[in-house]
Amino acid sequence: MNNKAEDPNLWNDAQEAQKLMRERQQLDEALSGVKSMEQQLADNIELIELGEEEGDDDIVKDAEQALKALKAEASRRQVEAMLSGEADANDTYVEVHSGAGGTESQDWANMLLRMYTRWAERQGYKVELLEMHDGEEAGIKSATILVKGHNAFGWMKTESGVHRLVRISPYDSNARRHTSFSSIWVYPVVDDSINIEVNESDCRIDTYRASGAGGQHVNTTDSAVRITHIPTGIVVSCQQERSQHKNRAKAWEMLRARMYEAELMKREAAANAEAASKSDIGWGHQIRSYVLQPYQLVKDLRTGVSSTAPDDVLDGELNEFMEAALAHRISGKPDVDVGDVD
Repeated sequence: MNNKAEDPNLWNDAQEAQKLMRERQQLDEALSGVKSMEQQLADNIELIELGEEEGDDDIVKDAEQALKALKAEASRRQVEAMLSGEADANDTYVEVHSGAGGTESQDWANMLLRMYTRWAERQGYKVELLEMHDGEEAGIKSATILVKGHNAFGWMKTESGVHRLVRISPYDSNARRHTSFSSIWVYPVVDDSINIEVNESDCRIDTYRASGAGGQHVNTTDSAVRITHIPTGIVVSCQQERSQHKNRAKAWEMLRARMYEAELMKREAAANAEAASKSDIGWGHQIRSYVLQPYQLVKDLRTGVSSTAPDDVLDGELNEFMEAALAHRISGKPDVDVGDVD
């Protein structure tokens, strides 16, 4: 690839040149990461040997902690190496929708939006808020973010589904325990190499005034755009830009991406009926429970992976859950029966 990159004729085809440069950078980063891990392994083993020789327990303890962190990094990279799906390397859209329950579920949807934003930022990904509909009293009814970075869709694709929260409601004067539901929908950004045809006559386009923070422009013009694909019922909306024209273009991109993701699900269903049942998205298909009261536990209902530190999970510590879900999906194992979490 280095030899190809030095070819003066490479940029005669700009699209092919950009593809080559992206692939070269990704390979370079992967190789550099492995070399760095090998060096860290050797260095910490040497430190342990040195500490044992000199009787310095602190050096040994620090090196052992570094090896534990290195083991976690190796596990993450091992899973990432298996991300070979057609769109795994792409950027991704993430939609958050509150369920029934009014303010309580809208607040939960807002917590999920923050959780995934924090996770993405921890991974070094860039996050753009494309649209958001605020709740009447608190929280959000829905929101869509764009997560940009290598393998963003590959990592996040197993997060689609219904997420359940159990807690003492801050909105209940009687301090009763409430159960709330919100759904997450993850679908990849479709690049130019993937051809998705959408018949404009099959779509209804609505414009409306944007909501949320944004200065004087907000609620003064119908700049926000919603597109409904009538045959499939797919609905996308965008209010990120000040210009209706730009929001319309972004909404068309989102629609193509949603239709592509729907096609990927059809292929998976045709290839494996069991996998299709696992990836079906809708109310009742809970993938994870977050219990804050009367005890603290986050449990994935597909893999059995759990955490007794929900505050950390809600602050973006999701890698353990994502790694397990990806390995579970790749292996094709049946879902774990972890019982009811209430």
